[in-house]
Amino acid sequence: MTDTSSLSIYDEIEIEDMTYDPALEIYHYPCPCGDRFEIAIADLRDGEEIAVCPSCSLMVRVIFDVVYFPSSALRPTPPWAVSPAFSSSSWSDDLPKEGQDGAATSIAVQA
Repeated sequence: MTDTSSLSIYDEIEIEDMTYDPALEIYHYPCPCGDRFEIAIADLRDGEEIAVCPSCSLMVRVIFDVVYFPSSALRPTPPWAVSPAFSSSSWSDDLPKEGQDGAATSIAVQA
């Protein structure tokens, strides 16, 4: 963990207020300069708490719970990523169904 006592921190931001980019594995938050503060999830797992803006000198302290970020490479699915409203039982397809007599219906394909 970095000693942040000598840093000039612009603000403190709750991690819930930041946006997570799963492709880049970073959290980001809008910066007053027009760019955005960024911090990698790997840095958060290591206990780092300062997000920096690549375009200006501003920094923010990220408030988060260290327990949420496991040190292993395998990440658990966050609770907000699971939607009970969308389940496989609600899927439908447009594939041909079995006929009334239980035999599968045929589809002719012309080459």
